[in-house]
Amino acid sequence: MIQRIQTLYLLVAGIISGGLTFVFNLWSTAKATIFSLDLFQAASLVQKIIPVSFIISALLSIVTIFLFKNRQLQFVMGRLNILTNLILLGVLVYVSLTLSGEAAVSEKGIGMFMPVISIVLLVLANKAIKKDEDLVKSVDRLR
Repeated sequence: MIQRIQTLYLLVAGIISGGLTFVFNLWSTAKATIFSLDLFQAASLVQKIIPVSFIISALLSIVTIFLFKNRQLQFVMGRLNILTNLILLGVLVYVSLTLSGEAAVSEKGIGMFMPVISIVLLVLANKAIKKDEDLVKSVDRLR
């Protein structure tokens, strides 16, 4: 069902989680600019969770697109993806509040805002999936 609006929402959420987070920086300090891929070499396990969560979110979005024949499973996968993004957002807030060297000036990048955009798109996709499911149930009642 490529022509459905939820497919577009899920595709954009997957692109944001999978591609754009590795293009836009998460934060920058006077010494360096930190991207999501840079956190794979981080010493802290909490910081290593960030790129893994972005990749999991992107994969869940792409897999959910191909579950169009099973709308209930598609809905559940969307909720799981929303939960993943909420956890990711919490980890990002935690890491941004506990950055070392905060005495120096640091700027939060647009990459910190990406999970919020993904959550909004996933909520819209779940709303459209629910609307389709209700439409199918109403047609089944008429038979």
